[in-house]
Amino acid sequence: MFVVELTFECFDNTTITAVDKSVNGLLDALRYNGQVLGREFPMVMGDGIFQVRAVCPEEDSLSGEYHSVQVKAALNRLTDACLLSPKVKVLGRDINSEASAEGNERPWQVLYTTYVHTCSPLRCGETLLPIPLYRLPATFNGDHKAVVKWQTEWQACDEIQMAGAFKAEHAALAEISNIDSLLSIKGWDLRGRIEYLSGIPTYYYLYRVGGGDAESETNRYCPKCGGDWRLEMPLHEVFDFKCDSCVWCRTYLGIFSDSSCHKVFIK
Repeated sequence: MFVVELTFECFDNTTITAVDKSVNGLLDALRYNGQVLGREFPMVMGDGIFQVRAVCPEEDSLSGEYHSVQVKAALNRLTDACLLSPKVKVLGRDINSEASAEGNERPWQVLYTTYVHTCSPLRCGETLLPIPLYRLPATFNGDHKAVVKWQTEWQACDEIQMAGAFKAEHAALAEISNIDSLLSIKGWDLRGRIEYLSGIPTYYYLYRVGGGDAESETNRYCPKCGGDWRLEMPLHEVFDFKCDSCVWCRTYLGIFSDSSCHKVFIK
């Protein structure tokens, strides 16, 4: 991933309120299209300019060829705040983040995230590297807002259950580990939409923690079709199960984790 700096120049008198609304509106549109990552974007005011720093999946993520209709509309609205279109400067690679998956050809992909990830929730199945969302056709209504919102909700539940200090832990855990939870149903629908648009088999990650004992957990069957889905060897040291046998649950993956430390269990 890359750190970029966007510089907005004023062409006439304006107000902080107008600038804040226009610039943050543009950043929201870029975020919901997968062109910038995260939710906080510090903005600095200079002499007739405003500068914002953000993280992008790739060096050319802010290229106009990737803009959604929402991004284009937000760029046009900058004139309402007397701002010119931003000048983009790539400051360099973010050494603390993952690189993005290369190319658009891959045998399969997976909708996978955790509360510590800020990258795209769509991962290449072969490398587990994140796939920038703007490389896909718009998921719904011109951009990928539905996918980004699902990721935010999943991560919120994950953080609550990892903290394990409140009664809400059990409700949050149920949302990310049950195939019939509202969050899983929403993710499953998004997975299907992505698979349809990309033409690439797309899997859905189903979290698993605890259980009675190692033997019963590692020998359990697919929760949807009841088929045998255990892998001979863990995949990417994350996935212990992968179901390809039925049309409904072939996109579910799961892990067995030790409930005391939430680490992946490998027998």
